Amino acid sequence: MADWPPIILNLVAFVFGLAVWWAITAAQLVILPGPAAVFQRAIELIANGQLPLDIVSSLQRVLTGFILGVALAVPVGFLMGWYRVARALIEPYVQFFRMIPPLAVIPLAIVTLGIDEAPKIFVIFLASFLSCVVATYQGVISVDRTLINAARVLGATDRVIFPRVIIPASIPFILVGVRIGLGSAWATVVAAELIAAQSGLGFRMQQAQLYYDLPTIFVSLIAIGILGLVMDRFLQAAERRLTQWQERV
Repeated sequence: MADWPPIILNLVAFVFGLAVWWAITAAQLVILPGPAAVFQRAIELIANGQLPLDIVSSLQRVLTGFILGVALAVPVGFLMGWYRVARALIEPYVQFFRMIPPLAVIPLAIVTLGIDEAPKIFVIFLASFLSCVVATYQGVISVDRTLINAARVLGATDRVIFPRVIIPASIPFILVGVRIGLGSAWATVVAAELIAAQSGLGFRMQQAQLYYDLPTIFVSLIAIGILGLVMDRFLQAAERRLTQWQERV
């Protein structure tokens, strides 16, 4: 099996997971809907337009908050890693807010920003930013000092060292932070949609909970997992392209 293509192994794992799920529900070990019931419910939600609407709503929130968070985290992380003064001024705040779960900010965000899209996007932004900024900062301070010193010996200035040495060496760390930030964004959007939302996968799960509609909850959970997995695969492809110089196992 070690020589099998990864896609074949992925399919094997998928089929095995479905088989285990079916066996558990068929044996009634736990009160859960089986794969057939969940699939049927997914078809119904697609037919009445609820699932596509929820997916689009959640995707818009995740992508907006995630992109804004990463776009700010990367320059802030570089600033913290390259300049000691900036590190001393910014790092305490970053570490302080990292200790506060983004979900705990939701009540404050709603009170200050209202109940529209702004508080939901803000908490997603915060979760993505905090994950990515630490990874970027760690990437900058982890750059081999020998590379920097060698560049200086050859006459390179900071304007040359930063784009030619620091940024390429930090990219693997940044992309790890981006992937972690993506997971945080999806985890946060579900909680954010539990409050004052009219659509979204998290909202749909809350509504299904009120009526003990387990198949709908499973459909929403699976949709989140699939969307997150697809987005992560795109990030992995970008990582392989941007870090071709790295040795891989």
